[in-house]
Amino acid sequence: MALLPLFPAQSNPRLTIHSKLWGKTDGKDVWLYTLTNSKGMIVELTNYGGIVCRIVAPDRHGKFENIVLGFDNLAQYEKQNSPYMGAIIGRYANRLSKAGFVLNNIQYHLVPNDNPNHSHGGTIGFNKVIWDASEITETDSVGVVLQYLSKDMEEGYPGNLNVKVTYVLNNDNELKIYYEAQTDKPTILNLTHHSYFNLAATKENIVNHELTIFADSYTPTDKLWIPTGIIAPVAGTDFDFTQSHKIGERIHNLAHGYNMNFVVRKKCNNELSKAAEVFDSKSGRRMEVYTTEPGLQLYTGDYLDGSITGSGNIVFGKNMGLCLEAQHFPDSPNKPDFPSTELKPGETYTQLTIYKLSTK
Repeated sequence: MALLPLFPAQSNPRLTIHSKLWGKTDGKDVWLYTLTNSKGMIVELTNYGGIVCRIVAPDRHGKFENIVLGFDNLAQYEKQNSPYMGAIIGRYANRLSKAGFVLNNIQYHLVPNDNPNHSHGGTIGFNKVIWDASEITETDSVGVVLQYLSKDMEEGYPGNLNVKVTYVLNNDNELKIYYEAQTDKPTILNLTHHSYFNLAATKENIVNHELTIFADSYTPTDKLWIPTGIIAPVAGTDFDFTQSHKIGERIHNLAHGYNMNFVVRKKCNNELSKAAEVFDSKSGRRMEVYTTEPGLQLYTGDYLDGSITGSGNIVFGKNMGLCLEAQHFPDSPNKPDFPSTELKPGETYTQLTIYKLSTK
């Protein structure tokens, strides 16, 4: 999938992009970018970890509030962001069993940072690196292009991998995330975005959010969140969101809440299709998720334990936010029946995921 045509940054009275130096990490400049569209929606992001720090969107009465969990400064992201709030995840989002995989008859060993498994790219994943950044302005949108070279065997992954992630905010209140990557050796790749959304603007947790997931099946896991390899129907289970349900309606049946990959309905591979819809009846905010990816991870923040305080002095307790992570399936390299995540030299990895905000 090709990126939209990009034009040099230019003055646009209805769209704005501002940047400021936010700090330094390992001697490298960290920037904070503020994107604003003609309707007043704001997306704030940084080239540290590709993190989206704030998304400010209106409720049904026109009141603008932040709807993602985050922190107020760079130091907090560096020291307290173990939940990966707002970050780009890579090289491999989610989990790889026994911290390894075999590719072309070669065994690769990764860091068991989710012992005994590997999770979210390792000790220093894409969520902790400094990305090269540039601003873009189009006729009806503004954005930031982030680029990073992940060197051969970084965190144990083969191949020099060139990654580009482009965040675009348009006048339809859509945050579009385009991903591209190329490698010089066969490797595996699974990228995602890890914002914790709270459409109630943290006035309450997300158990009363109404959720629909456009998926008829899911990939059950063991107790360590590793898929069994089976693709099972959601019908008759607590994972059936084919019709709208409040998140809290059945969550008490699950020991650690929702943390599951759903198989998104597709007419064909790489189709941009609607994966989920979330609605908060009190604020009237609605968020639709569209993606070209085959899977969507629902995580309801059950491991948030109140030990972290974020922006606005909000204590991040259990179920304070939910993640809807477009992805390939967890542990795909070790599950031959799952869609492949191999990327070969000469190929281009592409993904488009859209978070669309509206009210009703």
